[in-house]
Amino acid sequence: MGSHASDAPASAGPPDRRHSRPRSRRRLLGAPAVVVVVGLVGGALTATALRPGPSDAAQVVPAASTPSAAARSSTAASPVSPAPDVPSETPVATHQPRATPALPPGLTQADVDAGLLGADVHDSASGDLVVVPGSDPGPRDGTVHEVRVEVEDGLPVDGAAFARFVMATLNDPRGWGADGSLSFARTDGPADIRVVLASPDKVDEMCAPLRTAGEVSCGRAGHATINFKRWVRATDEFDDLTTYRHYVVSHEVGHLLGHPHRSCPGAGQRAPVMQQQSYRVAPCVANAWPNPDA
Repeated sequence: MGSHASDAPASAGPPDRRHSRPRSRRRLLGAPAVVVVVGLVGGALTATALRPGPSDAAQVVPAASTPSAAARSSTAASPVSPAPDVPSETPVATHQPRATPALPPGLTQADVDAGLLGADVHDSASGDLVVVPGSDPGPRDGTVHEVRVEVEDGLPVDGAAFARFVMATLNDPRGWGADGSLSFARTDGPADIRVVLASPDKVDEMCAPLRTAGEVSCGRAGHATINFKRWVRATDEFDDLTTYRHYVVSHEVGHLLGHPHRSCPGAGQRAPVMQQQSYRVAPCVANAWPNPDA
């Protein structure tokens, strides 16, 4: 914070007593001081009032000639006029509406809700996985699976937002726990399931010996590893990015729960969530949920 100039006045030197005069002014409590200067002009007695104005600089206000005794009596009988308003030096607080934060370039609100801070995709990042801190007990229905969320360091991702999206997907009423037999709780400690968001190169490393070729995701060996490229762009099989993101989380975690791949049951029907929809949805219709009718 910057420094502020002092409001205290500079100290004055000792008074010059050679020109000092007795002071006859009085200041009325709660009213501005008025100084009256009396003089003789052209044989007539006149008075000039000095009154502080709004800027606290003295202003010269001509006063009327000295009133007669009768006029003074009339004035004394009239009510006293209120003191003029003096502008307050206290600033008046005004309500300023809070501005809506601007979205990062090239992203929608849905992207931000899914944890994206940027849309640039590179083949690799740091290679180091960072556990998203925090926990969430979840609904605690049926068998509870502990989930740890991790993000590769160097990706433009808000880990907390990504974790919220993952857990909302897993505990959605249309998710794997639709019948109340299981639910998911988030932890940053030891877990049954790891959900990892990583660069294409890191996905290839973690998914081997499966061949992901830098393009797709996998669920194996206790981790559902999601390809950052797909998280940003989905695939041509999906018109809606959010639908794809729900699908890829549900699909890869489904493998960790023991569910194998399935095929499209027929043209125009809803694709099973365990269908490899990243490659091809048709002749089925894209579907993100294990229990879409729940």
